[in-house]
Amino acid sequence: MAIKLIVGLGNPGKDYQSHRHNVGFWFCDALANLHSATFKKEAKFFGDVAQASIAGVSVRLLKPTTFMNRSGQSIQALANFYQLEVDEILVVHDELDLEVGIAKLKVEGGHGGHNGLRDTIKALGSKAFYRLRLGIGHPGNKTQVADFVLHAPNKSELGHIQNALVDALQVIEEVVKGNIDQAMKSLHTKG
Repeated sequence: MAIKLIVGLGNPGKDYQSHRHNVGFWFCDALANLHSATFKKEAKFFGDVAQASIAGVSVRLLKPTTFMNRSGQSIQALANFYQLEVDEILVVHDELDLEVGIAKLKVEGGHGGHNGLRDTIKALGSKAFYRLRLGIGHPGNKTQVADFVLHAPNKSELGHIQNALVDALQVIEEVVKGNIDQAMKSLHTKG
């Protein structure tokens, strides 16, 4: 099954753009840039949407403007409008449980405490979408997580995250074509 929608999770606005929680937005921006796609505000989808041709597939890129905890509202609105199946959706998000700079693909799964994923699962009524997890590391104590994700990474971490974005961009054509196993093999055996 080809991927028809790639969603980057994040929070809208200048105050949030450099935060770890916004790496999903960073990925979508890089992908749009690579494919000369331009984001436009789409009120009916509660987000910014771009359209790109990736590996010969017409793919919509979505950055919800609902704030992280309501990401599902935006994803559901677009998926319903274009009659997309859950397994045609790739959600790109920050991942505390991966070291900084590690990118991993995942099929299905829970939300792992991530509010954007939690809301997406609830809105879609399914866990069967694909995920691209971009490692941001963990502050070491769960009481520090909210503060940690809402701050910018340091220079060293940023370099590692940018490397992970590049690694992920290199396999996105395989992902879009539905060759998830091939993409996973390439991405997960890096380094």
